[in-house]
Amino acid sequence: MTNQSFLFDCQNQTYIMRIAGAGTDRLINRCQEYEVYQTIAPLHLSDDIVYIDPANGYKISRYLQKSRVCNAKDASDVSRCMQTLRTFHNQNLMVGHTFDIWRQINFYESLWNKKNSVFGDYASTKERASQLKQYIDTQKKHWTLAHIDAVPDNFLFTAENEIRLIDWEYAGMQDACVDIAMFAIYAMYDRKDVEMLIDAYYTEGCTLNVRLKIYAYIALCGLLWSNWCEYKRQLGIKFGGYAVRQNEYAKEYYEIFQTERKRI
Repeated sequence: MTNQSFLFDCQNQTYIMRIAGAGTDRLINRCQEYEVYQTIAPLHLSDDIVYIDPANGYKISRYLQKSRVCNAKDASDVSRCMQTLRTFHNQNLMVGHTFDIWRQINFYESLWNKKNSVFGDYASTKERASQLKQYIDTQKKHWTLAHIDAVPDNFLFTAENEIRLIDWEYAGMQDACVDIAMFAIYAMYDRKDVEMLIDAYYTEGCTLNVRLKIYAYIALCGLLWSNWCEYKRQLGIKFGGYAVRQNEYAKEYYEIFQTERKRI
């Protein structure tokens, strides 16, 4: 969705070459990405990188033979991914930049070149999202290096049955719960699946306050990627149902948040 990639062979080894896609230079800070890869290198969690250019984002990685992505409908796969994610979060790694969701929402909107949203109720959706931001700002957070794009397709199960977490382009300091929300909305989970996902991360049980915060993140992240898709659409790249569903998450989980909050 962000880049163009291709396979090539050299000296009996297969590699993946990544080249930035259309408009990506305005979306990704490659120097920050480079810093993230240097920070996580000791964990041996990501893909096996042999070259990365912090100026233009070109990246070459060893191809993991016979690997597969996470099946978001398989409870066992999801459980392993969430525990891998939690183990990573508990490393409490630090980098010098933050992924600010609200700032990015506004930034992606600014890239529309003053064109109106394709969604006629965008203004009211964003106003409701701002209410959720105010709630999130008051909540306790596990502030750490977060992947931000921790979606099912970025969890690779290797031939050795290890899990690798790839594509750290958006990673930055953020609340760990954001990664749970991002997994859910990319997988296009319904409410039942979302609860299963939260329970897979918080195996000891999850409080209502934390669930509320995750619902709020789902709404905000839905609006975030909806705005991102609108920018890409102006470049001639369309994501169809994915883009529509992200906008729906912004509305749906505002309502879920408001309903569940009354239980407190």
